[in-house]
Amino acid sequence: MRSSFFFDSIALAAPKEAIFRRLGYRKGTTKLQPHEQDEMDRVIEEALTLIHLRGAAVRLAIEEKTPSETVLANGEHLQSRSLGRMLRRSEEILLMGATAGQAVMEAIGDYSRQGRLNLGVILDATASETVDHALDWMAAFFNQELRRENKLLTRRRVSAGYGDFLLENQKWIFRVLELDRLDVRLTESCILVPEKSVTALAGIERVSP
Repeated sequence: MRSSFFFDSIALAAPKEAIFRRLGYRKGTTKLQPHEQDEMDRVIEEALTLIHLRGAAVRLAIEEKTPSETVLANGEHLQSRSLGRMLRRSEEILLMGATAGQAVMEAIGDYSRQGRLNLGVILDATASETVDHALDWMAAFFNQELRRENKLLTRRRVSAGYGDFLLENQKWIFRVLELDRLDVRLTESCILVPEKSVTALAGIERVSP
């Protein structure tokens, strides 16, 4: 089984609480002056005008499983014990990928060249958290669909490079998701470009009646 999905535009509000946490602010502890809060809000809104969230997802059946290897229906052999533990009750996997696009990265670079590093850091944090939020949105979207099949995604998801799920797995993930259709490319060292692009893998489990 292979079912591919493409999301050419994902509209999300800024996950401000997550952005502030990434910037090191602590709720109830960090105090911002009114002008500082205004500047933060302005730069976050600027980031949202530059971010073009797009996504892709693919459902793949699992053919075989051992504690250290997961074999997918497309022939991929995934070597990872941590992945095997996550997928122990799964019949399929869901691959997801999302990108914030290139424009926000260019703006971050512009701020850096101008010496306005504090503003670039806010843009960077906004792009990072927003693209992660896009994966959350896609997971929620698929959970709605999966409930009709008495299935759900695993609460955990993993990304290439996490634990013993090696970064080189990004190669086949990139290919299967066809991320080039989202104007994303993969470097020889398995890094996604634009930088604010992410992939993740979750299991699909059958829900007991």
